[in-house]
Amino acid sequence: MDGNRSMKPGRTSPTASTTSPTIPTHSSPRKKLSVKNFYLLEYNVISAFFWGAVLLRVILILYLLGPENVAEGNGDFTKWVQTGALLEVVHSVVGFVRSPVMTTVIQVASRILLVWGVVYLFPESGATTIAYSTMLLSWSVTEIIRYAFYAYSIQGNTPQWLTWLRYNTFFVLYPTGVASELLVIYASLGDATKFSEHYALLLKVIMVIYVPGFYTMFSHMLKQRRRVLKNLGKRREE
Repeated sequence: MDGNRSMKPGRTSPTASTTSPTIPTHSSPRKKLSVKNFYLLEYNVISAFFWGAVLLRVILILYLLGPENVAEGNGDFTKWVQTGALLEVVHSVVGFVRSPVMTTVIQVASRILLVWGVVYLFPESGATTIAYSTMLLSWSVTEIIRYAFYAYSIQGNTPQWLTWLRYNTFFVLYPTGVASELLVIYASLGDATKFSEHYALLLKVIMVIYVPGFYTMFSHMLKQRRRVLKNLGKRREE
């Protein structure tokens, strides 16, 4: 499930909020980076690069070979790129970023479930549908924008066009991503039942949980968007 995980550095004040990050909405002079912030900058840049590679591979395979070959040609690569996001849980646990630990765990776990618990286990079912391709397209575009946004934010120099993308593209990318994930899981239920009826039941329960989960995340992004655009308007007036 697509999320709004923050990869910006945490505050040093012990009384700082851990649930409502301050989003820079205008360009400012670049600041000198601490070792921690330099690491986070590199993490975000590298992550954006790898998701860019996922996007390019999906587009090329779709064009040259068709959607039924996307998983075979890009599945393993995407699986390990997404698995690398487990570092975001570590970042949250050790306080490198302000994201709540449980929120980060849930958001990362939903993707891990798809790449390991569905596509890896049942490559002949959900992974061969067009939904797998649209899922990767939604994931990769979302992550390229998100990681690029946080990379600029760490440097204190976020372009307004990137802020606009971060808080507007989710109107399309969240619904397409979630719908694609659900279709991939649904297409895999037959093989999952043969594998284990209990596991198939678990997948069905997870599909039901997607509904309130999507509403929660989409509502959160709407609130973030209103706040960010309000700040942008104030900056223009100044």
